[in-house]
Amino acid sequence: MKNKLMTAWEAVQLIKDGHTISSGGFAGSGHPEEITLTLEKYFLKTGHPKDLTLVCTAGQGDGKNLGLNHLAHQGLIKRVIGGHWNLMPKLGKMVLENKIEAYNFPLGMISHLYRDIAAGKPGTVSHVGLHTFVDPRVDGGKLNSRTTEDLVELIHLSGKEWLFYKAFPIHVAILRGTTADAKGNITLEKEIGTLEMLSMAQAAKNSGGIVIAQVSRVIDRINTSPWLVKIPGMMVDAIVVASPENHHQTYAEVYNPAYCKHQGDQLIHLERMALDHRKVICRRASMEVVSQSIVNLGIGIPEGIASVTDEEGIRDQMILTLEAGAIGGVPAPGLSFGATVNPEAIIDQGAIFDFYDGGGIDMAFLGMAQVDRHGNVNVSKFGSRVAGAGGFINITQNSKVVAFCGTFMAGMQKIEVGDGKISIIEEASHQKFIDQVEHITFNGGYAKKCGHRVLYITERAVFEMRAEGVTLIEIAPGLDLQKDILDHMGFKPAIAPDLKLMDERIFYEKLMGLATQVKSGS
Repeated sequence: MKNKLMTAWEAVQLIKDGHTISSGGFAGSGHPEEITLTLEKYFLKTGHPKDLTLVCTAGQGDGKNLGLNHLAHQGLIKRVIGGHWNLMPKLGKMVLENKIEAYNFPLGMISHLYRDIAAGKPGTVSHVGLHTFVDPRVDGGKLNSRTTEDLVELIHLSGKEWLFYKAFPIHVAILRGTTADAKGNITLEKEIGTLEMLSMAQAAKNSGGIVIAQVSRVIDRINTSPWLVKIPGMMVDAIVVASPENHHQTYAEVYNPAYCKHQGDQLIHLERMALDHRKVICRRASMEVVSQSIVNLGIGIPEGIASVTDEEGIRDQMILTLEAGAIGGVPAPGLSFGATVNPEAIIDQGAIFDFYDGGGIDMAFLGMAQVDRHGNVNVSKFGSRVAGAGGFINITQNSKVVAFCGTFMAGMQKIEVGDGKISIIEEASHQKFIDQVEHITFNGGYAKKCGHRVLYITERAVFEMRAEGVTLIEIAPGLDLQKDILDHMGFKPAIAPDLKLMDERIFYEKLMGLATQVKSGS
């Protein structure tokens, strides 16, 4: 242990110029902050290590300066292969300024790549990403002109098209756990999940690399059940005991025991949403819930569906799942996204994506930044922002029903809701429904070919992907079809012959009575 226990300053010196490093954590949760902070300080002092390749699934950060934002220095980073980028804007800025090479792969594919690198395989074969910006016939996951190497290939196996994500060595895996013992065995009892910590460690060791782990404490011996050891000591080369301020459970909370140990359902207090346009969207989406459906809720507006279903007494009709590996419970919002309150089970991130990619989700409610005439959706790159796809592609390509939930327009607007209708007081400035999306994160035509049901739910209207294309099927009461809907679209949708008003119950303060509706299966 004397050889393994190091200061963060000593540990980062193990990282050499040109190394490929992988970083553990999920968005604002479970990041080894002590190590990346120290790596930044060491580089600024010495100029080394330089020209690193960074690999991450849900790019960890606080949307400002913490997490992987520490590494956003020219010379330190040469290339980033990331699943989600939204919380590491400093690296995203370097992408847009063409200062680094950058790829965006589906989060689940990076998670699976770790396992396949560990197993000595040439890469990962999957249908996930076909006909999106990840497909080499589109962009191959490349995010700027500086990025030229092809890391994804289109292949044909058994008469079908597949994408082949190429493997590469991991020289350094930077992990995080809670407790380490004298042999380097690590437990994760106070973390939000096991994520891909084990797969990353195995990938590094079998690449001839090293594993650096940040923990909150070191003890002589882990004398509890061996089932609790998630990273075996034989795979760990360096242990760094973090300062408490650099080992918060998430970037929003120091420690919430309900994220890793069931605390009783009485601790789940979901704030009731005010009746506004966001609640309108969540209420309409909640009407799609089918009894005992396995569901994924995305970040942003879809988070409110948990609140609405709780208010309506149907939350127990859904089994919520999260990309980070939690099953059951309620996903945490904001910078704690990735954690789940009172989960029933927590499995490895690679395992949850096995389930997702195989079609295990019944329903997915996710956000949307842009929608085009083909039903394509963009959430990954638009304007001056690199958000990244995260698990969006894995989930939307494989869920039986996908409901994209978001406001009809983007930008500041004033909308009044009540008395069974909606009124537009001040119009927003930017269209979301446009002729062609900037980035194809979801391919509407491919989803239609696969037989999936696709909805686009807004506060003003509901659209469905049908044989004739994007089709308007419902309009909110109180609105004018031409003035409030069609005039603010970059294309003319098909209009259902039986165009309906959205259920007026959505636009009243009182409960909608969904409990009886869902339980009866109607």
